[in-house]
Amino acid sequence: MILTKKISNQIKRFWLPIILASLAAITVAACNPSNFKSTAAQVPQLVNSILSDPKTFNYALSSEVPNIFGLTYEGLTTQNPITGEIEPNLAESWETTDNNLGLIFTLREGLKWSDGEPLTVDDVVFSYNDIYLNEEIPTNVRDSLRIGESRAFPNVQKIDARRVKFTTPEPFAPFLETLGIPILPAHILAEYIKTKDQEGKPIFLSKWGVDTPVEEIIVNGPYKLERYDTSQRVIFRRNPYYWRKGSQGESQPYIERIVWPIVESTDTSLLQFRSGSLDSVAVTPDYFSLLKKQEKQGNFTIYNGGPATGTSFVLFNLNKGRRDGKPLVDPIKSRWFNTVEFRQAVAYAIDRQTMINNTFRGLGQT
Repeated sequence: MILTKKISNQIKRFWLPIILASLAAITVAACNPSNFKSTAAQVPQLVNSILSDPKTFNYALSSEVPNIFGLTYEGLTTQNPITGEIEPNLAESWETTDNNLGLIFTLREGLKWSDGEPLTVDDVVFSYNDIYLNEEIPTNVRDSLRIGESRAFPNVQKIDARRVKFTTPEPFAPFLETLGIPILPAHILAEYIKTKDQEGKPIFLSKWGVDTPVEEIIVNGPYKLERYDTSQRVIFRRNPYYWRKGSQGESQPYIERIVWPIVESTDTSLLQFRSGSLDSVAVTPDYFSLLKKQEKQGNFTIYNGGPATGTSFVLFNLNKGRRDGKPLVDPIKSRWFNTVEFRQAVAYAIDRQTMINNTFRGLGQT
């Protein structure tokens, strides 16, 4: 998802990350997926490292990156990574009603989960009402569903077999983007919401951890989990029931398998890429200038991945506490930091453009 970064009252757009991709693997294989075939497996595959192990396979309980969910789940809408426009995804269309207080989504026909079971409006209603809006489920998603100044939640109800309606307390344009959050399988997870443990909490809170057999993780995205070896790799296989088709009706995605070796150092990842072990790698602005000069010699291409997702900000430590009889923050600095006028002065005086230039090596854009 493409977002803007906000610093003070100015919106900054940072055109990152930079994607480094092998010409032989990426450019050619884009036309002919068979070029991704490995010698051992003889299937089209893409190998791209991640820095650490996934922490959970349960989207609702996830708050970390890296995670598997960008490949395994989809929501009603999606954001075009090039234009930034909100587009249909699991929903084929939507319409506004009730003076812009209502959104009615129509699901695509024939949607299925990775186990072959139908994906229906009941899954949509379950995902929102029983998981994301359920106060018994400690999910970070809930706050993103609050509407406007009222901070109230939407009402979600089934209309018929393919239509679901969201009603908001006030018109709120950003809500459409929020509806890209994953739809989860009611036929698998509903019983975990209803069943309580000895403390009276839903056993859902302990389900779909990384120790769960991968075949039990049911998804709706382009890929499903095939294998997870702790501290070694995550392997995804194409979901045979994924809804999207090519222009000739062929199944998508074209790449059969994606392999994520777990490499805890970005320097090591770059070395592995240059040795041919990885098909692509994300690089920081620090490496950009050097690598850009070596494209032809190194037989790779650097692609600009568009605006980065996230927020950058400066924090002042306002903690007035003490430890072992000593203040946690120097008393003089603490007085500065706890003075509103000082913080305002810094906000006015800070040279944002220089920070952008130095941090992003000329790749940032105001």
